[in-house]
Amino acid sequence: MSATRYTYLGPAGTFTEAALRTLPEAATRELVPSVSVPAALDAVRSGEAAAALVPIENSVEGGVTATLDELAAGTPLMIYREVLLPIAFALLVRPGTALADVKTVSGHPVAQPQVRRWLSANLPEAHWESAASNADAARLVQEGRFDGAFAGEFAASLYGLEPLATDIHDASSATTRFVLVGRPGRTAAPTGADKTSSVFWLADDHPGALLELLQEFAVRGVNLMRIESRPTGEGLGQYCFSVDAEGHITDRRVSEALMGLHRICPKVRFLGSYPRADKVPAEVRPGTSDAEFSSAADWLSRCLDGRGEG
Repeated sequence: MSATRYTYLGPAGTFTEAALRTLPEAATRELVPSVSVPAALDAVRSGEAAAALVPIENSVEGGVTATLDELAAGTPLMIYREVLLPIAFALLVRPGTALADVKTVSGHPVAQPQVRRWLSANLPEAHWESAASNADAARLVQEGRFDGAFAGEFAASLYGLEPLATDIHDASSATTRFVLVGRPGRTAAPTGADKTSSVFWLADDHPGALLELLQEFAVRGVNLMRIESRPTGEGLGQYCFSVDAEGHITDRRVSEALMGLHRICPKVRFLGSYPRADKVPAEVRPGTSDAEFSSAADWLSRCLDGRGEG
């Protein structure tokens, strides 16, 4: 395994690379682009890279399905870090291109919903075609295959392009969340502001099936920050659920929720507990702290000895 190589959704000049370079350890690693999210994660699985940074969620478009599906399938991987990056696009064009010349545009599929209103107002007749990444769209513009690319302004110089318009975003607070993924290992110690990710599968389809699973979190006071259904590929109506929960697996409320899921689900994949990028501590509801779980366990022991009152 290459312990010093990190990979990311490439090519050079993507928002993913920009997010990766915010991590202190990136300064001492060899950063290698991958052509796709599956390729980046497969590089980790094969040992070609120690970790991969990939996008997993956008505040406008929601989950990045390629990442969610790759983490749910194949050889297990774990999330160790997350990065939040505010996103604003620039329309990159070849030098000398005017706005009236832009008839075809490209970008990552997740970018399109973030610039839809700007496109409608400024380039209503332009044809959109998705690319593997925003930087790859810039490369395709450089090659003459498209007139404009929606990418980070910082990518312009890498591909000999010019920003025709900057600070493009339909939602001013647009943010993309990235995760640093590695092979399974020891979970990082809790920080008090953590997130736990997992995927779970329904045992069978019946009224209230999903509610029964969600109650494992609810009755223990575990807040779900994200839940998304994804098809398993095993037939219509067959879904798994990707979840981010507040807290760390060492928190009793979180560990007991996961154990509850393991009892009733045919499959549960733990994707890791890791520090929240926003450093916001979880809100612990009354009756769900570790101390209160321990107190309840002590009371139960006293019950066995005939001393259960109080």
